[in-house]
Amino acid sequence: MRFRASDVAAATGGRLVGPDVDIDGADFDTRTLRPGQLFVPLIAERDGHDFIDAALARGAAAYLTARPPAAGTAIEVADTLRALMDLGAAQRQSFAGTVIGITGSVGKTSTKDMALAALVASKRTSANARSFNNEQGLPTTILNTPANTEVMVLEMGMRGFGEIAALCRIAAPSIGVITRVAEAHSDRVDGIDGVARAKAELVEVLPHDGIAILNGDDHRVRAMSGKTSADTLLFGEGADCDVRVRHLVLDALARPSFAVDTPWGSVDVRLSVSGRHMAVNAAAALACVGAVGGDLAAGAAVLPDVGLTAMRMQIERTSSGAVILNDSYNANPTSMRAAIDALVDLAATRRVAVVGLMAEISNAEDEHRAIAVYAADRGVELIAVGTDLYGVPPADDVVIALGSLAGDHAVLVKGSRVAGLEKLAALLVSG
Repeated sequence: MRFRASDVAAATGGRLVGPDVDIDGADFDTRTLRPGQLFVPLIAERDGHDFIDAALARGAAAYLTARPPAAGTAIEVADTLRALMDLGAAQRQSFAGTVIGITGSVGKTSTKDMALAALVASKRTSANARSFNNEQGLPTTILNTPANTEVMVLEMGMRGFGEIAALCRIAAPSIGVITRVAEAHSDRVDGIDGVARAKAELVEVLPHDGIAILNGDDHRVRAMSGKTSADTLLFGEGADCDVRVRHLVLDALARPSFAVDTPWGSVDVRLSVSGRHMAVNAAAALACVGAVGGDLAAGAAVLPDVGLTAMRMQIERTSSGAVILNDSYNANPTSMRAAIDALVDLAATRRVAVVGLMAEISNAEDEHRAIAVYAADRGVELIAVGTDLYGVPPADDVVIALGSLAGDHAVLVKGSRVAGLEKLAALLVSG
């Protein structure tokens, strides 16, 4: 989006210092900042104000600052993060297109990636990069939306009560998608029912002429239809789902092919990503296409080419030909079970799950032990890394614990971000 420095001052209640200039988008990272953008110095482990000179050198048109400005065009504000959020909200109000909000304990980024691809086939669409789904990334996504965009897809993350509502105050979505409710960040909201209440904040703010797109296979998500005045579309495998997955089959790499019945017609879909649970994510994406009047067939046709954000059900191979299923971006009990199911569905004679900590969940010991039982019941070997919560001693050296990997072996690598298992996945592929 293009705006003026004076527009930034008006939206943020700030003071413009220096000449009024044209601005095209925003960034809070000097490493990715483009010439002409607004630089937003955020204060975290490092103070972004220390990088204002670097931002100007890279061509920033202007910058926010909570310090006395020194050079160039500045907008002096009390709090740069609050100003970023206010500016994002103001620019959203000038956007005439449709905003789709997507949240859920699992599947939201994959659904966002698929929805973006399917919508682009017939609508000018933009979405968050990677997982820029918080109070920093979401307004930045809005500010960088191209001027001719028709549909904006905004992933929304949650770590506690009120956070989805705060993002909705910025994004003002008219369509909301809830993928699943699971034990993610449940220690912060008094368990899984608290997660459901926090996620429901999205549908609660939808306008009466909006659409809530809800997972009909998840009883907590289905129940959210009672929390919104918007119309409801259910997606899933259930017989009463409005957007229904049928006739699902998997190939040797557990990549699903299936039919999707919708109010706008039926389409056949084939995915290049592994895991039967990805079919339901694709159904949610196609529900978004139908909800905005897009071309359903065109959307379905591009889904085989969708590559998901890295470290999400990413198939790689070792030099010996063994399959590495890299799902190391994050983990909770629901996503861990889904990943183990995908591992079981792979054509292999030996299946190993290399698992790290599932962070920020309530009843952590019981949940980790239950995953160990779940794997054992399915004939999957389990190697724990960095935690004894699974009930087995953690491996000192995973490579040694795995032993020789043959071409008909498959290894799942999965844990929460704190586990850092993406490094192990890369080591196994390169070793």
